[in-house]
Amino acid sequence: MAVDTRILFTDLDGTLLNDKKEITPGNRAAVDEALAKGHKIVVTTGRALASGLQIAERVGLTGEGCYVIAFNGGQIYDPYHRETIHGVTFSQDTAVEIFEKAVERNLYMQAYSDEAILTVENNELLQQYAKVQNLPYKIVKNAKDAIIQDPYKLLAIDNDRSKSEAFQKEVLSKYSDTVRSFFSNATYLEIVPKAVSKGEAVRWMCDHLGIPIENSVSAGDAQNDIEMLQAAHVGAVMCNAFPGIQKYGDYVTEHDNNHNGVAEIIRKFIL
Repeated sequence: MAVDTRILFTDLDGTLLNDKKEITPGNRAAVDEALAKGHKIVVTTGRALASGLQIAERVGLTGEGCYVIAFNGGQIYDPYHRETIHGVTFSQDTAVEIFEKAVERNLYMQAYSDEAILTVENNELLQQYAKVQNLPYKIVKNAKDAIIQDPYKLLAIDNDRSKSEAFQKEVLSKYSDTVRSFFSNATYLEIVPKAVSKGEAVRWMCDHLGIPIENSVSAGDAQNDIEMLQAAHVGAVMCNAFPGIQKYGDYVTEHDNNHNGVAEIIRKFIL
C-alpha cells in the first residue's frame, strides 16, 4: 500500500446520504476523485449487509478500493471481490434467549438471514423498517426459527424509548459479558457481540490493508458512530449530527448531509 494512501470511513444515513437517501453530486465527485487517486472508501453502517450493499451499489461504491462495514462493525465485506473478509457473531443460544425475553415483554425484536429480516410479528414497526432498509422480511413461528445461525446483531424497535431502555437495563445487562447494546437512533436498540463496534472495525480495516491509522478519517452523525469517530485519526462530525455527538470528533463540518458535507471532509483531509 502506498504510504500516502488515505482511508475514509463514512456512515450512510445523515452523513454520506442526504435526507432523500441519495448521494449528492458534490459528494459523488469527491468520492470519485479520492478513489481515482488510490484512496479507500469504506461505507460503515449499522444496516444489515444486504441493505448496506444495495446502497453501495446504487451510489457506485463497489469497485476496487471500496468496502462495506455492516451490522455496526460485525461484518466487513469486499464488494469488488464479493467476499466477507471479517465477521464477529454471538451465540445462537444467547440470541434466542434475548429474543424470547423481548417477546415476553411485548417488545418488537428482529433477526436477519443473509437476505431478509426474520421476526415473529408483522406490525407497523417492521413495515417501516423494511421500507427504509429496502429489505424483504419473513414472519416465522418463534425465536428459534428467527435465529437460524449465530447472529451479527439483533434489533429491538419501539416508539416508546423508555420500554427499550428498560429492556436494556433489566434484561440485556445480564448478558454484558457476551453482548453490548446502544441506540442508533431514537427507536432502534442495537444488540451486537461485545467485541463489535465501528471503532474496532476501523482498526481492523487499517491493519488489514496496511494503512497507518494516522491516514484514517471517519465521518458520522449518530451515537453508533462515536467509537468510529474516536478510532480514526480524524473524526469528522456532521453539523447535522444528533445533539452531543460533536464533542467526540476533531472536526465539525460547515455543510450538512444535504449540502456535500462528506465532500468537504474528503477535500480537507483525504485529497
